Amino acid sequence: MHENIFSRNELYWGEEKQNLLSGCHVAIFGLGGVGGYCAEALARSGVGNLTIIDFDTVSKSNINRQLAALHSTIGQKKTSLTENRLKDINPNININLIDDFYNDKQTIDFLKNIDFVADAIDTMRSKIHLLTNCYKNNIPVISSMGAGNRIDPTMLYIADLKDVENRNAPFVSNVIYQLKKKGITEGITFVCSRETPYAQEKITEHENILTKSGEKIEFNKIVPSSTPFVASCSGIFMASYIVRKLIS
Repeated sequence: MHENIFSRNELYWGEEKQNLLSGCHVAIFGLGGVGGYCAEALARSGVGNLTIIDFDTVSKSNINRQLAALHSTIGQKKTSLTENRLKDINPNININLIDDFYNDKQTIDFLKNIDFVADAIDTMRSKIHLLTNCYKNNIPVISSMGAGNRIDPTMLYIADLKDVENRNAPFVSNVIYQLKKKGITEGITFVCSRETPYAQEKITEHENILTKSGEKIEFNKIVPSSTPFVASCSGIFMASYIVRKLIS
């Protein structure tokens, strides 16, 4: 076996499956603490085609946990920063960059050509819309069930919707409730935590977003506490699950 940037991967799953990954296409929705690590792990695994979706720029509060967030990148687009980083890892990777806020009024026809979706969205309506679309169109998806307000990554686990534990946690209970309203009680995979969420205080922020189509979106959201540990590991869990499914 000749040495290349994926030679250590090939020692585990072989050259044939490495070549298979190079032809796969994964979409990552959200490039924050979870999605950024997921995207990077997929790129380092050799997934050859990634669609990355995010509307946001780096802020100072992102620095404690997000790959793209440095003092030198404050104010820059997470999509372009992630694209540059991934191409520095694998110059042959194909990146489809969507620098926009994904909302429940958008069509996502491009998902028909996607092999897997990684959902790292933290806006409830957008998250439920994406998961519902994937479910109804039989598009494989793994979703983060919330990585904020936690410190212990050893409490993470992967489960089908029907087997999710700690259902009284606010974000978890809301996701389950919204999906159940649409008749979905199983068949979607999540990265979850058994840890009880915690924050020193409850902070609410008002979001005012203008999409590329000119739509104005306003909503209030609770700002979670975040540590450097759980979001990153959630993203790695998601990437590992996706790669294992793709090469199986």
